[in-house]
Amino acid sequence: MARHRSPSGAQADDPDRTAPLRVAAVPSGHRLPAPPAASLRGRATVAAVAAGAVVAAGQTLASAFGADALAPQTVSALVPVADVTEAAATNVAVDAIGGDQLLPEPLALNALDPGAQVDVQNLAKAVDLGRELTRQAAIIDAALSKGAPEAHLYRDLAFVRPAVGRLTSVFGTRWGVAHNGIDIAGPIGTPIYALTDGVVEEAGPATGFGLWVVLRHTDGTQSAYGHVNRMFVDVGEKVKAGEEIAEIGNRGYSTGPHLHLEIWDSDGTKLNPIPWLRKRGIDF
Repeated sequence: MARHRSPSGAQADDPDRTAPLRVAAVPSGHRLPAPPAASLRGRATVAAVAAGAVVAAGQTLASAFGADALAPQTVSALVPVADVTEAAATNVAVDAIGGDQLLPEPLALNALDPGAQVDVQNLAKAVDLGRELTRQAAIIDAALSKGAPEAHLYRDLAFVRPAVGRLTSVFGTRWGVAHNGIDIAGPIGTPIYALTDGVVEEAGPATGFGLWVVLRHTDGTQSAYGHVNRMFVDVGEKVKAGEEIAEIGNRGYSTGPHLHLEIWDSDGTKLNPIPWLRKRGIDF
């Protein structure tokens, strides 16, 4: 018994149907027959359904790139819509099914969910922190670039160890007289570095010190470097932390080559250099 296919593709099982099924010929060019006439409202409804299908299809396709990429995915079919007018398409843009799922344009921070907003804020903070650390590192690198052995950041300024050597005398009374600084022993010619940024106030002969250099810092305090062998700065010159300003010598009243370092407060009071330097990261 012959079996024939219905227009839908299924085989006919009726034994009494032996005549061949006639199927209308499709016009050349594979054109679909024109749909029945519909009103503008009816066309807009069809277009709305189609737009919703597009959104659903896009969401289904997007999920295919997630963890279940290998699982079968269902994609909504989009039925062709004939003669949808421009006006109807314009109306659909607002009321389309799934239209409320479209991202706002432009995308604003408040459009993100709370967790995403926190992530963005943390990222911004991390970027700012990275920039600040880079800036601070640049200050330290500049202070070390002239050969200073050690540098630290204090109140946004670099402070360096003034010379490489051995601490041989501290602040206080010595041999019955006031010793207003500390002594750092080292070979003649050992570099002496500016403790921090400042302006040269003195550079030349000084009673008891032979030659000395005095710097006034940006906060009004001063540092004095005595018994120097040679000076490399002039009065009025601006210097940066770590810049070589002189070298250790044995001039004046001295029992051996060393740097005599004093720290003066903004009112001229002699300060103990040890705690002053320690507060700025430099320890002896």
